[in-house]
Amino acid sequence: MRTVRLAASILAANLGQLEQEVKRMEAAQVDAIHIDVMDGHFVPNFALGADIVQAIRKMTRLPIEVHLMIQQPDRYARIFVEAGADLLIVHLEAYHDSRRTIALVQEMGCRCGIAINPMTLVENAYSLLTKADQLLCMSVNPGFMGQPFIIEVLEKVRTAQAYRDKNHLQFDISVDGGVSDETIGPCITAGASQVVIGRPLFIPKDAGETTRLLRARANEVGAGG
Repeated sequence: MRTVRLAASILAANLGQLEQEVKRMEAAQVDAIHIDVMDGHFVPNFALGADIVQAIRKMTRLPIEVHLMIQQPDRYARIFVEAGADLLIVHLEAYHDSRRTIALVQEMGCRCGIAINPMTLVENAYSLLTKADQLLCMSVNPGFMGQPFIIEVLEKVRTAQAYRDKNHLQFDISVDGGVSDETIGPCITAGASQVVIGRPLFIPKDAGETTRLLRARANEVGAGG
């Protein structure tokens, strides 16, 4: 049976009660904390920063993955690694040499993933996937929460899984955006091993029950893979 990792998107939390929210996610047994960083240039919004990563690192031993939705990720990578990121995710579409950025991050002892937007062909990332630790497929247009899941992105997940298996590569495949109890199953069927969950995880009072429901939905389809 394939197992699915659940990463809790902290942007959906009550940031005024950040430590309580992080502890709530620990109690719910999520697998990682996902932190979105936005610069107002790469995406039309601002969100979080290295200070939040550093604060959360002091609150939990859960793996922290930092998703840099910023224009120059190579310029700021070191700051976020030093703040406590275990996985740094950078966008293929940003203004940088993706291969050099991946090498820079990994040389600092941090895992590095490459993210692609819904309109980006997964084939454009092939040359990077021999080095990247994760491929993050955005299933919404980055920058704003609450958008509907773009179902067509699942074809990219299937393509990425086929490419990984054919070439005996090791990168994880994650899906981020609009994932819920209704869409998690198709994500796993397509080949994802991780999903990023926002509001569906943080809004309910019983986050533990939500994670159990999500894992049950994933296991329904993962039992055969």
